[in-house]
This record gives sequence, C-alpha cells and structure tokens, in this order.
Amino acid sequence: MPKIEIVTEINAEIQLVFDLSRSIDLYIISTEKTKEKAIAGKTEGLIELGEQVTWQARHFGVAQKFTSKIIEFEPPFLFVDQMQKGIFKSFRHEHHFKVISEEKTLVKDILAYEAPLKILGKLADFLFLKKYLKDFLAERNKIIKAYAENGEGSAFLQEY
Repeated sequence: MPKIEIVTEINAEIQLVFDLSRSIDLYIISTEKTKEKAIAGKTEGLIELGEQVTWQARHFGVAQKFTSKIIEFEPPFLFVDQMQKGIFKSFRHEHHFKVISEEKTLVKDILAYEAPLKILGKLADFLFLKKYLKDFLAERNKIIKAYAENGEGSAFLQEY
C-alpha cells in the first residue's frame, strides 16, 4: 500500500494549527483548484470525532464524490480521517501535531491509500497519482500555514 509522509513546520500554537487543519471552510479554500464542495454530512465549521463529510470535486477532469469520517481524535495531537465511500480501494489520512515550542508546531501528514483498478491503478500510482496526492497535501499545508501565521486563521474558528 503506497504511503505519503509530509512534514510541515508552522509558526503558531498547536491548538490553532490543529483546529485549522480540521476546518471544513479552510479546506474548501485550500482546494480551490479542484473546486471541492462539502455536499453532505458536516459541511461547515470544525469536524469532530465520528462526523462525516462528503466532498464533490473534479480530479483529472472527472467529477467525483468522496465521503470521509473522523475515526480517531486526540486533540490537539492527532485526528484521522478514513474514506467511507469513494473511488479509492482504501484511503486513510493521519494528521499528527507536535509542539516544537510555544509558538511553533510540527505537522506530520501520513496518507496511506490503495488506488482503484488493480494493475491500472498501480501503474497510475507509479506514473502520476502519488505525486499528485503529495502535491495536493503540500498545497493544503501551505494554506494552513499561511492562515495560522498571518493571523487570519481565527476567522475559521467561530462557532456555527
């Protein structure tokens, strides 16, 4: 099973980074290129343990739906989302958070997945899918980092 690990250092307190990472609203901003929309389940605010969100997006020119559920939740150090429905055979995304200093947080994303379509999926993974997913995560973390460090992130933490 392919695995992607990305580490991002963010100059902000761990609770802020943790909360921004589980913000549905900030996720939508960070995925503007694929025009992701939350269409069912938790569609705004901060996602919690046991909650699901169904995303609609366009990847590789194909409209897709993807339902993910938060299956582990240890604030502010860890949450895990896992695909419930979608194109992948399996998809599990671990979000780890560690205090480096009072104003600095280390974020480690671990994404383990299995592409669909057996041999064709393995070929797609080798040719482009793994890089695509890694770039997707890196762009998302870049947005989280920007909002955490520039002070605009608190706008995503208001209660609904």
